[in-house]
Amino acid sequence: MTDSSTADEAPICSARGCRAPAVWALRWNNPRLHDPERRKTWLACPQHRTSLGDFLDARGFLREVAPLPGSHTLEP
Repeated sequence: MTDSSTADEAPICSARGCRAPAVWALRWNNPRLHDPERRKTWLACPQHRTSLGDFLDARGFLREVAPLPGSHTLEP
């Protein structure tokens, strides 16, 4: 079995069915399962940043939202 992804491919949004390029990293953990310093990451496009963040936040899992390195989220 081969992995079709390469380092040159743009990261893709983690929302179900979305194939848009990700520009946000939503870092989270489940405190009942993970050590406090452990972070898992979901990637989000601009359209799904809020819905993915709200899903994690409603469960008390969301720890940090940050722009992905190389994304243009902070440019005017």
